[in-house]
Amino acid sequence: MRLALSTSGCRPSGPPEQGAGSEEQKARDDVCDARDDIQTNVAELEHLTLGTAPVDRVKSHLNATRDDLRKISDAEDQLNDTQKQQVQKANETFKSQLKTLTEDLGRSVSLEDPAQQLESDLAELATVYRQSFAPIDFGDESDRG
Repeated sequence: MRLALSTSGCRPSGPPEQGAGSEEQKARDDVCDARDDIQTNVAELEHLTLGTAPVDRVKSHLNATRDDLRKISDAEDQLNDTQKQQVQKANETFKSQLKTLTEDLGRSVSLEDPAQQLESDLAELATVYRQSFAPIDFGDESDRG
């Protein structure tokens, strides 16, 4: 199963918006970079053959994703109110799904037995990514202010 996880819209296509402070712009860049990393990790996880994938490899992608969620949390306070709310909601939604997946993974030493459950969890993680982080758009005029 292949999913296209889009990162379009995170960064404005034009010059930096007027009035945006350097801290706010840095926060946007941090969120976009972390979101891109999350997308990469989710895609990697989806393409693993779970019956034969080493548990450490899966955990490595999950830990990297967790680190990216922390980066996003750290950047939230520098965003404008609309963006902050959007990012917080996406972060909490995604974090919840990641926790479920991590708990399911933690119940096993091998991926052979729980592979079906983990495949389901990974598919749901990708869906939650698309529903929570993919829509974040810092280039939209209506999000400013």
